[in-house]
Amino acid sequence: MAPGIRSRAVVRSVQKVSSTRAFARIAPHLIPAMDRAVHRLTRGKVLLSAQLLPGIVLTVRGARSGLERRTPLACMPEGEGSWILVGSNFGRPDHPAWTANLLAHPDAVISWQGEDIPVRARLLEGEERDAAWKAVLAFWPPYATYQARIDREIRLFRVVRRGAQRSGRQSTK
Repeated sequence: MAPGIRSRAVVRSVQKVSSTRAFARIAPHLIPAMDRAVHRLTRGKVLLSAQLLPGIVLTVRGARSGLERRTPLACMPEGEGSWILVGSNFGRPDHPAWTANLLAHPDAVISWQGEDIPVRARLLEGEERDAAWKAVLAFWPPYATYQARIDREIRLFRVVRRGAQRSGRQSTK
C-alpha cells in the first residue's frame, strides 16, 4: 500500500476519482504546483502527492531550452536505486513535456525522500516495457483508464542511480 494511506476503501476512492476526466483536467494544474511549493518549503522532505503514491521531483534539462526543469512526479520504486516513471499526463492526449526532456537529456537528478540522487533514464520498449506496464497497473490501476482514453502509448522510463547497474542488480557504491 502507498505510504500515508491505511484504508483500502480510501485507496479505492482515490483511484476512482483519479480515473475521471474532471480529475485529468484539474490535476495537472493543481497537483504539481502544490507539490513544488511544499517541496521547496520543506527543503525537499515532503511531497503532498506522495501521501497517495510514492513521488520524486525530477530535475532535467529542457529538450529545447536547455534550462533546468523541476517536475514533481509519481513513481514506482523498484528498489536498489531504480524507479519507474509513467508519462501518463493524467490521461491527456499529449505526452508530458518531461518525457521529451528525458529523451533529449537522459542524465537527470531526482529528489527522493529528501535526498538528491543523480540518475540516468531510459525509455522502456518491447517486452521490457510490457513487463513494467503490468507491474505499473498492479501498483496503480487507474493508469489503465488513462491509457484507454488516449491514442498514444504512455511512455515508461526506468531511472537508475548513476553508478548502479540494473542488469546484474549490482551497485558500484
